[in-house]
Formats: sequence, structure tokens, C-alpha cells
Amino acid sequence: MQNTLMNPLKVVIYGSKGRMGQALVALAKENTAFDLIGTIDDGESLDPIASCDAVIDFTHADATLPALQKCIELGKIIVIGTTGHSNDVRQAITEASAKIPVIFSPNYSVGVNTLFWLTKKAAEILGPDYDAEVIEVHHRLKKDSPSGTARRLVEVLDEVYDLDYEKDTRHGRVGMTGERTRTEVGVHAVRGGDVVGDHTVMLAAPGDRLELIHRASSRETFARGALRAALWARDTKKNHPGLYDMQDVLGLH
Repeated sequence: MQNTLMNPLKVVIYGSKGRMGQALVALAKENTAFDLIGTIDDGESLDPIASCDAVIDFTHADATLPALQKCIELGKIIVIGTTGHSNDVRQAITEASAKIPVIFSPNYSVGVNTLFWLTKKAAEILGPDYDAEVIEVHHRLKKDSPSGTARRLVEVLDEVYDLDYEKDTRHGRVGMTGERTRTEVGVHAVRGGDVVGDHTVMLAAPGDRLELIHRASSRETFARGALRAALWARDTKKNHPGLYDMQDVLGLH
């Protein structure tokens, strides 16, 4: 991720006191491709954004919008790793991408983005005869459910099977639910301990079952990916407005 051909990317970490924010601050400080010019936590002044090239947002769902609006006003890159946004905020993020570069991804791990790609290919190969379920495990302090990564995995499956996330997703099951339908994708959230993040995609048919699993053991994998995405927006996309994700950064589309 070193870049000796261009000046260091001036970054602001938004959500700097959180677990992900602390990992981002530490990595940005040790990498000469970046100039960490400011850290902001939720509720603090957004003034440092005026002096940066890119903002990296790992806050919470209600905090993204103020930083997004500031980036639009000042013409800055924004990398959004926060999850759990309302549909209205997701729409605002999409609309912002007409004016500024927006990298919006539920997960910045290279391994997880490989999982997205593999899930799509596996679902295409196996077809709708295989029942699809997603299971995610996170630490006990995680606030949103399902995780943004699990939601994206379900969306990948929906795209292959021509399903609708809002109508066809089953968030766990309880009581007399009847037999599993052929037009649903189940997603199940488990919380406990200090698990950084585990995601499993299960594709099951009579006679066999395929499982694709990713386990994260450190938040550094997400932080490195988010920093890489910010550099990509400047160096590859040349600050061109658009809505991008980590699949774009890695060339997996």
C-alpha cells in the first residue's frame, strides 16, 4: 500500500475512539502513504475535514450523515465502513456519489470481499435447488443485526436468485414457521464474547452441503482495506464522483 509517486494522502479518521477507529489511527500513523491530519469522534467538530483529502467513517448509523454532508460541501472523498444505516441514509449516500467519490462497503477485508465473489459464483453454479442460509457471529457489544457483511451476503444471493431482500429474507426462525420455502434466504445473528467477526454461507441440497466461511481475528484487516480504498479513490479514480465498494477497489466486479 506504499505510494512513493504521490504526496501522502491527507486523511481524517471519523470515529477515532472506537475499536476500528483506533486501528485506523495506528495504521495511518505508521504508513508513509498517509498523513493523518485529524481525528474526530461523534459529536466533535467536523472542522478538520476542510484540510483533508479523504474521510474514513467508522462511527455509528446516526453519525454518518453529518460527515457525508460536510464532504459534499467541501468536495472530499469519503470511505464509509459504518453499517446499520436506515434506508433514508442509504439513499443520501447514493445521492452524494453524484457529487463526490463515495466508497461504501459493509466490509473492507480482502478475504471477506473474496467471500462475496465466491458466494456469487457458488450460487450461480449450484442454482436455486440449493437452500441458502447466512450465519454471522460477532462480539457481545455489536449494536446492529444482522451485520452489514451478512446483509451484503444475502443481497449477493438475492441478486443471483432474483429475490427481494425486504420480502424474502428470514431473520432467524421461531415457532411453527412451516416448511422452508424455495424463495427465502435465512440470516442468523449470534452474539458473544469478543468475536471480531465470523461469516458462514451455507448452500444445502438433499445429499450434500457447501459451506463458505470467513473468520476475522483482528480488526487490522478491515482498517488496511479502508485505507487502501481511500488511496484507490485518489490514485485510480482520480477523485471522480461515483458510488464504489471494495469489490471495485479489488477489481472483482
